[in-house]
Amino acid sequence: MSRRIYIFDTTLRDGEQSPGCSMNLQEKLQVARQLERLKVDVIEAGFAVSSPGDFQSVKSIAESVKNSTVASLSRALPQDIDKSWEAVKNAVSPRIHVFLATSPIHMQYKLRMSPEEVLERAKKMVAYAKQYCSDIEFSAEDATRSQPEFLYRVFEAVIDAGATVINVPDTVGYTTPDEFYELIKNIRENVSNSDKAKIAVHCHNDLGLAVANTLAAARAGATQLECTINGIGERAGNAALEEIVMAIKTRPQQFDLDVQIDTTQILRTSKLISSITGSPVQPNKAIVGSNAFAHESGIHQHGVLAEKSTYEIMTPESIGLSKNNMVLGKHSGRHAFEDRLVELGYNLTKKELDETFIRFKALADKKKVVQDADLEVLLQHKSVEIPEMYKLDRFVINTGNTITATASVRLIKQSEEEMLIEEVSTGDGPIDAAFKAVEKAVGANFTLEDYTIRSVTEGLDALGEAYVKIRSGARVYTGKGVSTDVFEASVLSYVNAINKMIYEETPV
Repeated sequence: MSRRIYIFDTTLRDGEQSPGCSMNLQEKLQVARQLERLKVDVIEAGFAVSSPGDFQSVKSIAESVKNSTVASLSRALPQDIDKSWEAVKNAVSPRIHVFLATSPIHMQYKLRMSPEEVLERAKKMVAYAKQYCSDIEFSAEDATRSQPEFLYRVFEAVIDAGATVINVPDTVGYTTPDEFYELIKNIRENVSNSDKAKIAVHCHNDLGLAVANTLAAARAGATQLECTINGIGERAGNAALEEIVMAIKTRPQQFDLDVQIDTTQILRTSKLISSITGSPVQPNKAIVGSNAFAHESGIHQHGVLAEKSTYEIMTPESIGLSKNNMVLGKHSGRHAFEDRLVELGYNLTKKELDETFIRFKALADKKKVVQDADLEVLLQHKSVEIPEMYKLDRFVINTGNTITATASVRLIKQSEEEMLIEEVSTGDGPIDAAFKAVEKAVGANFTLEDYTIRSVTEGLDALGEAYVKIRSGARVYTGKGVSTDVFEASVLSYVNAINKMIYEETPV
């Protein structure tokens, strides 16, 4: 039978301590309710004594949450413990969390206490907290830089004093997985009463090992894993809840552990934290990054379309994402391109598909990501089959607010033999100059009835879609052009209108 693991979320306490991640009362309540939906076992709601605002938020969360234990952090001081109890006493399942440093460097320089004084304080304050609450957690701050034998003595004493959870924090992210595995194993073996308390771990990410260390500790026998959403926290952050949970869920044979988290709430929770704190999740962040279930490589796309498990070790649905994301870009293959068109409701012939794919690749060279709206435009602009008497070869435009706009346009004329025709013109602005150069190249004058351009998609590399209406005699012809360059889209639309005019006015 899999060993039960308890998830202790400290997003509202340790996570909020990271620079720029402070939250107001209503935001904290919103996060707490979402953590409850996520089914975390323990919510550390804050550090009640630190400020009136923190006290009020811990108190409000304790009174609001019904299905998770609510904890408040306290230094090993009576006034801290009193304040924590006052804040959590109305919780369905309250916990007081007491911490005291045990490493030589912290005892000497921060606490200015001897090891024996620390041992006595820890024992005394756990007993003091126990008068209020049956569920007491004790954390040995900077445990991974503490002397193991001293750590064993402290843990044994606080368990005797009533601690129900002993926490082994890697406060400065110093340890490594092998070391941490051995430390947890040795605590279990050398603390005579360790079977009377849960062993918890709390890892920081200063060396990028927080999740690896946490999982190593779980394998060694830790039963409570402390973490934050998106890994936020002081300095480089904490172990990320979503990474720990999905590692356990994805590799059951490796860990043989059971967590009660509702993983389908992971993405929703991640987005909520990112939105409230204003701390965006990096695109390549494991589990919840925007690229975590995105595929652009043609080889990968082909594999995933054939069988998802070729490149996805977990399903997007398992974290609350509706589906994976086939990113269409310059690395994408024909298979993914065709699949997306079918998804959008298009059923093209092989010839139409070949032509559209060529245009897609040309566009993908200009844009990082080709969006669905871009594809719609490509398909709308696939030519109604008319002969192209003129094709745009190249253009150069010089313009500014202190010079006369000048345009050089070179067209390819389709006749018995292709001809290159290049003309230069000035105008009242770059578009006027370009249109006049086109007119000179084709040897005709037209009346411009209308000209519009709009952005089809979003961002600096958005497609521009240009429309022109030109008059020749009594007839009006419409031309369309699309490009990431608005000048090119404009010239293409003008040439397209001229080709339509030539086609419709040429006798059959």
